[in-house]
Amino acid sequence: MKIFNILIGDDHRIVREGIKQVLADAPDIKVVAEAETGPAILESVDALQGPNSVQGLQAVLLDIALPGRDGMDVLQALRKNWPQLPVLMLSTYPEKQYAVRCIKLGASGYLNKSANPDDMIAAVRKVASGGMYVSSTTAEALASAMAQTSGKQGLDALSHREYQVYRLLTAGKSVSEIGAQLALAGNTVSTYRARILDKTGARNDVELALFAQQHTKPEN
Repeated sequence: MKIFNILIGDDHRIVREGIKQVLADAPDIKVVAEAETGPAILESVDALQGPNSVQGLQAVLLDIALPGRDGMDVLQALRKNWPQLPVLMLSTYPEKQYAVRCIKLGASGYLNKSANPDDMIAAVRKVASGGMYVSSTTAEALASAMAQTSGKQGLDALSHREYQVYRLLTAGKSVSEIGAQLALAGNTVSTYRARILDKTGARNDVELALFAQQHTKPEN
């Protein structure tokens, strides 16, 4: 029986413990490492995938909201440094809001943390085997995104970095706080903010917050 070695990257211990409990029911899946920050995830992968490692990884389960480094930034780093290592994104955010963006950045799948245990085990097995895990909701979101490619607007028009700044702005972070978190100069953040306002049609931070409320409705 082939064993799939997995790393869990999530900043909440209770979530990691819950995932490990679910995966414990699958004899072919083994959680060999866990990390709670973006940098720690990259360090752990480097150690496990390095030439002196006695065991490699078959997949990384990666949260989007991480301290130290954004989950989607970590995803990009993983794709750059270990392009053959599958990454399954885990999040509480709706699939329609994040799944397409994550898959475009190179994720092998996207799974909402509210998914039932059987779906989680199936998703891990799928990506660890080199496949893509796409739920019906994600498939619909991908189809919609493809149909809109020729006329991008709103959130679809934002670059990855603009989207990061957008998320932090709508979370109430100041330009200086965003600069510190993303390691960007204040004027660079202000430039991204101006682009975001232009692409979303918002005139100020209040309107941007209202725009965010209208575009982050939970899944039914």
